[in-house]
Amino acid sequence: MGGRAVDRTVTGLLQWGCRQMWGFAPRMIPHIVARKGAGGALRWFAANMPRYLTTMQVLGPARTHLAAVVVSLHNGCIYCAFGNAYALELVYLRGHDKLFPLDARTLDGWLGLEPRELADRMRDVLHTAGMHAEMLWVDRTLDILRGQQPVDASEARLAHVVTMVSEMNSIATTAGVEPDEAQNPLNKDGALKCRHAALRAGV
Repeated sequence: MGGRAVDRTVTGLLQWGCRQMWGFAPRMIPHIVARKGAGGALRWFAANMPRYLTTMQVLGPARTHLAAVVVSLHNGCIYCAFGNAYALELVYLRGHDKLFPLDARTLDGWLGLEPRELADRMRDVLHTAGMHAEMLWVDRTLDILRGQQPVDASEARLAHVVTMVSEMNSIATTAGVEPDEAQNPLNKDGALKCRHAALRAGV
């Protein structure tokens, strides 16, 4: 009972933290605690989340979410792919006042693609979006997934995103967690989300 009580307490604490950041409690939080235990989950978040949030500031949300999408699609994780792709859609809509060319709801068919096909598809999307500088970012993300070492400080941050998201992918796919919401503070912007939904619906 004591252990389960601690697990519930830690789960609630982590859900509260995510709710403050993103406006919702991710469905996979209980599965992280179940996999790692209460203490392990706290240590994992303490070791990874501050660095991830700093990377979001240093590299920008578009590149950070793009890397997470590529990693998650490569690893066959629809939960993380959706949460980051939806976040990327909101970031793009706010910055460009138009829809991102890729709809997060259509990603099921992209899971587990061969790296070359995944890269080609992502390059096409980024070309259409006018995000030409990010095409190389896709390639470097896949290179690091294949074991290549980072060559500078930005790629060291990318390597951390690859490692962190890959672990989340493993937990989410093992538990069969269904997608929920955008893993970005813009998820709290109700007006932006309503505009996004209306544009996707063609209203």
